[in-house]
Amino acid sequence: MTSSSSTLFLCFVAILYSLCFGTEAWATSHIPISSLITKKLYDTFFLHKDDTACPAKDFYPYDSFIRASNFFPAFGTTGCLTTRKREIAAFLAQISHETTGGWPTAPDGPYAWGLCFKEEINPQSNYCDSTNTQWPCYPGKTYQGRGPIQLSWNYNYGPAGKALGFDGLRKPEIVANNSVIAFKTALWFWMTEQKPKPSCHDVMVGKYVPTEADIAANRTAGYGLVTNIINGGLECGIPGDARVNDRIGFFERYTKLLNVDTGPNLDCSYQKSF
Repeated sequence: MTSSSSTLFLCFVAILYSLCFGTEAWATSHIPISSLITKKLYDTFFLHKDDTACPAKDFYPYDSFIRASNFFPAFGTTGCLTTRKREIAAFLAQISHETTGGWPTAPDGPYAWGLCFKEEINPQSNYCDSTNTQWPCYPGKTYQGRGPIQLSWNYNYGPAGKALGFDGLRKPEIVANNSVIAFKTALWFWMTEQKPKPSCHDVMVGKYVPTEADIAANRTAGYGLVTNIINGGLECGIPGDARVNDRIGFFERYTKLLNVDTGPNLDCSYQKSF
């Protein structure tokens, strides 16, 4: 695709988004997220999270999700109803993939098994980037994936802890021991811009403005770009990648349950990672 045609395509997508987003869509609604995600619906999303087969059994209760969501008042409350539902579905789908215990022939399907894990199993390293002096690793601590988003690396634990009020470098294990903090770390990652990456939130509510580099890399707005933000270095630019398809499968199930369409650009098959 040429540069000019890429720009035209992005403009077309922007027009489609504006049908819902508009200027008023950037305002925050006073309607609580619990009005859209009831406990009954939450339990329908995560049918098997408290099965004995799931290591995170009883770790992800509805109340913890709501309490953590209230800490980020723009999450799930920005934009029109379609936008709000789509963002919530996208967040829940991404954390479901990160913590899934499903398999192709699993009861109720593979996309009913989100939030099955709270910590990475058999991590291959301590996830310490010793070159990062701003967030230095603490002796004896490891920074493997923990919580709904599987927060990883010292350079994520440090700023997450600072933003949320815990010592992420000295006490990273709290993310796997406190369910409210665990959800807060996932939402912190979702809501926080980490340049050159936009925030997942901004992408899903229509605030993402692609740079020239984004246009050249075909990083178009949609659920696929969220996948790129989360794990693009390993999953994007690979047509038909099973991990990307798994993320999409959760998203399609959740949007259906919320009675909302998925929006465009579900995958990142032809996007370059950040």
